[in-house]
Amino acid sequence: MRKRTLRKRLSMTSLIDVIFLLLLFFMLTSTFTRFAEVELTAAGQGGTSVSDKPPVFLQLAEDRIGVNGQPVELAALAQVLQQQKGDAPKVSVLVSLKPDVTAQRLTDLLVTLRTVTGVSATVLGAS
Repeated sequence: MRKRTLRKRLSMTSLIDVIFLLLLFFMLTSTFTRFAEVELTAAGQGGTSVSDKPPVFLQLAEDRIGVNGQPVELAALAQVLQQQKGDAPKVSVLVSLKPDVTAQRLTDLLVTLRTVTGVSATVLGAS
């Protein structure tokens, strides 16, 4: 006659402990970094004029960028702003956002504006 072996019930306590330890390990060993910071100047905060030159109006939409009413590609924006700036040490850029603009599109624009020296960007908001 064959002996019956009784199986013990599995205890879930040890499994929960292992999962908790793994969770704790990954939380403590992961690195939380910020990729970059983008400085914003909101309109209507009583800012003073940067130069005697009139500001450059930049209109940002999801699929296009306009500088003083003329369409411009994002790759050529820095060069166009250098031309608009001329020999002035500083120029103010007013950025008007269309409602369909994503945060990533605005960030890409602000990173491009950061590469041009003497540019002070003010974001007006969605129009």
